Amino acid sequence: MGAAPVFASVGEAIEMARAALRYLAAVDATQLADEAQAECLRGLERTGAAVTAARASFLSAFTVGKGYSADADYSARTWLMHKTGITRGAAASHTAWAKRCGMHPQVVAALAAEELSESYGRTICQWTDKLPEKFREESDELLVAAAAAGLGLADLSALFAEMYERARGDLPDEDPARAFGDRGVRLETTFQGAGVLNGDLTPECAAIVGAVLDALSAPTGSEDDRTQEQRYHDALAEAMRRLVAANLLPERAGQPVKVWAHISLADLLLLDADSALQEQWTARVRAQWAANRAAASETGANDGAWLDGDAAGAIACDAAMAPIVTGDVNVDALEDLVRLCVELDRLRQGGQARPDTTAAWAAIEQAVIGKAVDLLSGPGGLASFLRRRQLGARLAGPSLPLDIGYAESVPAGIRNAVLLRDRHCQWAGGCDQPAGACEVHHTKHKANGGKTSVKDCVLLCAFHHQVVIHRWGWTLVVNPDGTTTAWNKDKTKVLHSHGPPVRPG
Repeated sequence: MGAAPVFASVGEAIEMARAALRYLAAVDATQLADEAQAECLRGLERTGAAVTAARASFLSAFTVGKGYSADADYSARTWLMHKTGITRGAAASHTAWAKRCGMHPQVVAALAAEELSESYGRTICQWTDKLPEKFREESDELLVAAAAAGLGLADLSALFAEMYERARGDLPDEDPARAFGDRGVRLETTFQGAGVLNGDLTPECAAIVGAVLDALSAPTGSEDDRTQEQRYHDALAEAMRRLVAANLLPERAGQPVKVWAHISLADLLLLDADSALQEQWTARVRAQWAANRAAASETGANDGAWLDGDAAGAIACDAAMAPIVTGDVNVDALEDLVRLCVELDRLRQGGQARPDTTAAWAAIEQAVIGKAVDLLSGPGGLASFLRRRQLGARLAGPSLPLDIGYAESVPAGIRNAVLLRDRHCQWAGGCDQPAGACEVHHTKHKANGGKTSVKDCVLLCAFHHQVVIHRWGWTLVVNPDGTTTAWNKDKTKVLHSHGPPVRPG
């Protein structure tokens, strides 16, 4: 191998690498010969291996030094998600390689030398992780050398199998702790709300699950043409329904089915009293539901199922029903209101116009939104009045209070409203912890006169609530438009959940 290039700084090296990759991305590959295309693909795989090794090295040091805490994140994985714009799966993959720097140094070194592909390296690490630690280093070295010499994955697998059998000879039996540690189940929801379930079960769990599915999946008669897989699916759904109906789940998550019927304030203004849920409204709301299902496919659906149509009707037929009136900012109306405020201010100042700065305009916008929310919300607000008049008796009950002043605890009405509004941790720097793992935080401490109201409370995970705010001294405010802003104790760092304000016009 040739001598390594010399750069003035790490930043210069990164910029040159990025420039080279941008050049390759802009090349019209269709104009190149097959051999040139093949050489580029081989080179990109080698480059990808080196990138993996470099990232693992930097991320390992960043993790050890807790560099993520400067941005009020609680782990390197969440910092990667929020500050580099990657998915949870990609962040988990990156942090896994950072851990391998210490556990599999030979593999990481082979990646850095471009002697091993990232996928082969990952596979070797996953294999040798199953070995007792005293055999790991030697096994890594042998497998890396064999792969560099051109051994294919099937032959590498056979070689590792021999290593594994020899290592097991030192142990009287399979380590039960290791087998138990490999357990896991993952439920992922797809874009349209369907689920994909996979996992590794312990023998005891597999026996119990198998017994339940067998008991509930028997054919219902000669006309039952379901496949075994379909009957197992229906048996799983039936088992979950029976578990919930029996009230055997913990109190926090084992409540009976509750339906939150969402309807916007704008629709309430337009709907006739005898046709509150017309087809036109339903079709429009389905687009919003599709977005919620798509978000749940990435963050998990533990804040409830977003259903419509027949699926919603089936699960809600005997459920508790509660209406939720929501609203959106009408930008056109907001601009007219702000202009009116500016004109009134000019009249108050004797006609002397003041500079119309972006900051001043944004401040007036926030004030107008805040007052509009006060007007529409609460038991006596416009939303409550319209809901009680326009919707049927089942959805027209009295409103729960959304502002009670000082309170030792957060009442259910306010807590539910905050959960439904925020749905996950609202930390300004970004956090995807779901509502079930969060706490309701008073933006102004109760000891300092903070009110227990929807607009003065926000959903935060335990880390951002108890550690970042109450121990590290950060401050979080909720803006009238629902966005959040946070700053550290000495105000050297400010985080926004939104971009800078854009001046209208």
